Formats: sequence, structure tokens, C-alpha cells
Amino acid sequence: PVFAGMNGSAIENFSCVIYNIFLMNCTWQAGRDAPADTQYFLYWQNSRDEEEMECELYIKDENCRNTGCIFQNVSIGTEKAYFLVNGSSKDSLIQFYDEYIDLYKIEILTAPLNVTAHCTRDSAGCIITWHPPLTSHVEKAKCFQYEISIQNK
Repeated sequence: PVFAGMNGSAIENFSCVIYNIFLMNCTWQAGRDAPADTQYFLYWQNSRDEEEMECELYIKDENCRNTGCIFQNVSIGTEKAYFLVNGSSKDSLIQFYDEYIDLYKIEILTAPLNVTAHCTRDSAGCIITWHPPLTSHVEKAKCFQYEISIQNK
């Protein structure tokens, strides 16, 4: 059955972020009613064409229970990625958790690069230049919008 397992045993508060262009960190909390020996395992699939992969580097809590995962070399595609967290316990069946996520929506962009400011005392004021932030999925620099906060000191 699709929802086999003890109610309240599936993970809660699942969340992922992509940072530094190709690193992804996913975290979760153990189900509130999961047996103490429950261990969780994360699998994900970046697109229908790619194979499902298990986490290679788990984050563990004080009880050595898997509560997160760090992925390297993540690429952001156009399809939603599929995430599945299942669990095992010697005491009972554990419900699984799954979710589809648009990876571009969870990317934390780096700051713009090579920011420079050239100011003069005449009416020209200041000229501020920068390069777009590094990203794994935005190919056109014109896709970015910037906000400049200038503070006098």
C-alpha cells in the first residue's frame, strides 16, 4: 500500500537549498511518532532520464539518525527533481515522504562579482560596476535585477 507504515513515522520539515553553485543541502526531522531506532534514507532523481541516487554524505543527529544530506556536483535542470525519504525500524513499518521540487527555486545565489566604484567630486558622481553572480542555470546576465544601497559614512 502507498501509505503503509505507522502514522506519524514519516519525516517532517523537509527542506533543501542549493548554494555555491553546485552544492545542495537537504534536512528533515524524524517523524514525531517514529520508533527510536528508525533510520531514514534519502533518494533523489534530477530528471526522469537520470537514475535515482541515494545520499552519499548523510548529516546525523546526536542519536546517529540520518537527518540530512549534502550533495555535490548538482546541476539544475528544467524538470522538477524528485525526492524520496524512506525509513526502516525493527519495530514497525515507516511511512515514506516524497516531494517534487523545482531546483532553481531553492538556489541561493552568490553575490555579484568584481564590484567596483569610481567616484569623482564633479557632477559625474559615482560609477559602480559588477559582474553577474555565478549560477548553474541562468545563462543570460539580463535575467538578473540588482538593488544598490548607497550609504554615506
